[in-house]
Amino acid sequence: MDCGPGSVQALARLHVPWEGLTDLTITHFHADHVGALPGLFFAFTHGLESPREAPIDVWGPAGTIRLFEGLASALGGFMLHPGFEVRLHEIVPGDVVRPGGGATLEAHSTPHTDESLAYRLEADGAAVGYTGDSGPTETLGPFMRDVDVLVSECSFLDQEEVDNHLSPSRVATIAAAARPGELVLTHIYPHVRAGADVAELVRAAGFHGPVRIAFEGLRIPL
Repeated sequence: MDCGPGSVQALARLHVPWEGLTDLTITHFHADHVGALPGLFFAFTHGLESPREAPIDVWGPAGTIRLFEGLASALGGFMLHPGFEVRLHEIVPGDVVRPGGGATLEAHSTPHTDESLAYRLEADGAAVGYTGDSGPTETLGPFMRDVDVLVSECSFLDQEEVDNHLSPSRVATIAAAARPGELVLTHIYPHVRAGADVAELVRAAGFHGPVRIAFEGLRIPL
């Protein structure tokens, strides 16, 4: 889900078989969420001992096709024609689609950019929610109800509240409605991470379930 700068290198460091990715989801088009797409597709083309043959499905909001066309125009045809089929799917809030592995993926609008989506992924009796980037909203909590893991952005402190990102109290409100098995906080801006115990702030704001800060290599059994 999303492909921000450093994603490909992190997958390689963690020995995750990135070369076998079947599906990629995009929440919106800010650089910290799509900036590593060229590197990933260049690696698919030039970074493998044997050429990739399997197709890849890309799921994203309206504008995903235009994004890939623009990247291909600027960087090269490998973004659309890397030697295997690239299947681009534009989805809208409320869509329920079926990526690989028998999973279901449901999209939900978030108040961040005009196209921004959150996702709920379900497979094999488990559910994971990903907020992407979001401002305060009353609908995201019910959409994520009872997921096993909720990965939520938490960009700013409460006193820095803005309309298109979340703070600890806003995350706590969403999580209290969602009741996830575990809440994982990500997209925490550096000054916030350095200056506060963000997980404790979310607990203090009223979410009483398990909560932790995301880190590279975090694994949560489902």
